[in-house]
Amino acid sequence: MKSIAALQAVVTATPFDGEPSDAELDAIEQELPLILAEVDLLDAQIMTLDRPATELDERRIRRARNRVLVERRDLTNRAGLTQSGGAAC
Repeated sequence: MKSIAALQAVVTATPFDGEPSDAELDAIEQELPLILAEVDLLDAQIMTLDRPATELDERRIRRARNRVLVERRDLTNRAGLTQSGGAAC
C-alpha cells in the first residue's frame, strides 16, 4: 500500500497547529454575548422537556428568546459599523 503522507506537505502550505488564530478569537469574542444568550434559551427549553411548561417557564423562554433577538440585532449592527468603517450615514 502506498502512503500519501509525503504528498500532504505539498497540499497544505501551512501546517495546522490546532489553535485558533487571533482573528478567530476576536470573532468568537464579538459573538460571545449571542452565544451566551442562545445557551440560556437552550437551558430554558431543556427544563421543560420532561414536564409541562409552567407560566414561569413560559416567561423564562420568552425572555431568553427576546435576549437572543436583541443580541443578534446588536451583533448585526456592530458588523455593519465595522464594514462601513464606522462612518455615519
